[in-house]
Amino acid sequence: MPAAANLRINPDRLWDSLMEMAKIGPGVAGGNNRQALTDADAEGRALFARWCGEAGLELGIDEMGSMFATRPGTDAQALPVYVGSHLDTQPTGGRFDGVLGVLAALEIVRTLNDLDIRTRRPIVVTNWTNEEGARFAPAIMASGVFAGAIDRDQALDSLDGEGRRFGDELERIGWKGSETAGARRMHAFFELHIEQGPILEAEGRDVGIVTHGQGVRWVECTLTGRGQHTGTTPMGMRRDAGRGLARLIELVNEIAMQHQPNAVGSVGHVVVHPNSPNVIPEKVVLTADFRSHVLETLEAMAAALEARAPVLCAELGLEFSSRLVSSFDPPAFDPALLERLRGAAERLGYSHRDIISGAGHDACQINKVAPAAMLFCPCEGGLSHNEAEAISREWAQAGADVLCQAVVETAEILP
Repeated sequence: MPAAANLRINPDRLWDSLMEMAKIGPGVAGGNNRQALTDADAEGRALFARWCGEAGLELGIDEMGSMFATRPGTDAQALPVYVGSHLDTQPTGGRFDGVLGVLAALEIVRTLNDLDIRTRRPIVVTNWTNEEGARFAPAIMASGVFAGAIDRDQALDSLDGEGRRFGDELERIGWKGSETAGARRMHAFFELHIEQGPILEAEGRDVGIVTHGQGVRWVECTLTGRGQHTGTTPMGMRRDAGRGLARLIELVNEIAMQHQPNAVGSVGHVVVHPNSPNVIPEKVVLTADFRSHVLETLEAMAAALEARAPVLCAELGLEFSSRLVSSFDPPAFDPALLERLRGAAERLGYSHRDIISGAGHDACQINKVAPAAMLFCPCEGGLSHNEAEAISREWAQAGADVLCQAVVETAEILP
């Protein structure tokens, strides 16, 4: 890409945009609470739409509320290059998770406008609805509907904790569009995101080239014993489901450690019945979360739990049952697009390494229907989903610069 070998974004303008968006839906400790389909989400969308209009982009919105702002290419028949992420946050979210990817995409268009650079393919700046899943489950919802991985009607019928329906809230805030979700065709999709982990910062790397996402297996386990008075039941006569919980937590950790490297496992959700201090637990429901970017490893961990947990529970006099409540196979991102990201980093002099995403992202869904690639910039201490989440201007610039060159190369810059 000789004509744009030194192409870089305006880092001050990108940073100012990030800080301006962060004023909408402020948290209580310096971050953001801009959950999907809230009034704050609507206000953030309106600001983004205004900026897109000022950049000369044509805005389209689909039935899930996802926003697509198009910069035309010179070839009206060419499939567009999509680039973006999400503007919604966790209840105690940071200022950069997702938002960096959307506003860096907008900054690419602004930079091309500044330099009067045209591309053959259109470039579409994208904001996917409800990536976080904090208010409405599941996460990466709108991109999942777009890719056919999540049923549209079920997504629209999803309820929040107060019983409000997703589809109704989307209409209430005024951001339900008329486009059929998934009707658009893509030449490629790029997503820049903060790492949400500590590796890049610890190694002093400017950017991470995301080769794979992690697959997920959530196994819900139910342990059933016998509820009895804690003070009157001899230790040898107990069927203590709480004891089974302790053993299964250790088992999940042991299984994950036996499948190193690049495998993780934990128990993060537990419900104890009757949850009284003087009653031996009669039932425990827990969810084992296994993740790996290697499908065989992922399946082996889930199978090991299914094989070993019943034996362990039987030794304690407990009944065991389980069900798979979430299953997501690990995505591998497009090799050609990844090579463009590496090439851009090399040309610009940014240090980089290949990396695996431990979190789910919209690109993991879009990867099912179009070539996709992801890029990470570091974040301080690997801290995310926290109001203290932080990145530097220099990290934001490096990620956006590399993204810009890869996107423009894919969109085919004109001489």
